Amino acid sequence: MEKSGPRHWLLSGIFGLFIVFLYGPTITIFILSFQGPDGGLTFPMRGVSLRWFANLFETQMVGDFGGSLERSLSLALIVMGLTVLIALLAGLAFRRKFLGASVLFYLSIASLIVPSILVSLGIGLMFNVAGLQPGWWSSALGAHLTWTLPFGVLIMFAVFNRFDHRLEEAALDLGATPWQSLRFVVLPLIAPSLVGVALFGFSLSYDEFARTVMTAGSDNTLPLEIFAMTTNVTTPVLYALGTLTTAFSLGLVVIVTLLVLAMRRRRRMAAPAG
Repeated sequence: MEKSGPRHWLLSGIFGLFIVFLYGPTITIFILSFQGPDGGLTFPMRGVSLRWFANLFETQMVGDFGGSLERSLSLALIVMGLTVLIALLAGLAFRRKFLGASVLFYLSIASLIVPSILVSLGIGLMFNVAGLQPGWWSSALGAHLTWTLPFGVLIMFAVFNRFDHRLEEAALDLGATPWQSLRFVVLPLIAPSLVGVALFGFSLSYDEFARTVMTAGSDNTLPLEIFAMTTNVTTPVLYALGTLTTAFSLGLVVIVTLLVLAMRRRRRMAAPAG
């Protein structure tokens, strides 16, 4: 076995620091969310309790947590559905060359280059100039789609670039209509990728702050509510909220991962032997 040299230990140390930097704040918040009743926002901990999780749902303590959570979930679900649908249709459309395809492609991903706060400011100003009231279901929805759609489109492009077109041709040769080929051949094969696009759309929208701050109107989403809490909440209830939202996001990722694995296993079992 080759002995570990200085370069190995140096790279290992850098990687270890990266892990600490990446997960250290989350672990710290998780620990402090279990502070005792007399605990504060910093170490050392003064006992262990679940008091701050109970106080989390008291409106007089943390504001409109329930309402902001409901709005964030609703917005994320709408964004998720639209992202999957539009990204799928875009992927299908770009399988064939058409006039202006390159320009349209670069326009669709240009919003990834523009700073998020500028996108939020621009959409908010546009609604004000038009005399429309910004809201989470209108202006914020559009702002979030400028963030999620480029990722969804890029994923679908990668999927269709690796897709075996002979499978569709075989279905058509066997008498299937183009719609039947899409429904019974293409969609089942790319279903795991569509689930991934859905997860991207939901998670990016659910956690988005910069593109929401100027477009959500008077009703806060959960990230905006958490930011507002940092200015007036001086108890570990803020950490309890962070722990719950992180656990929710992690649980969603685990569920989606299991779903994708189950779909792939089912597809392998259904595939003919040989």
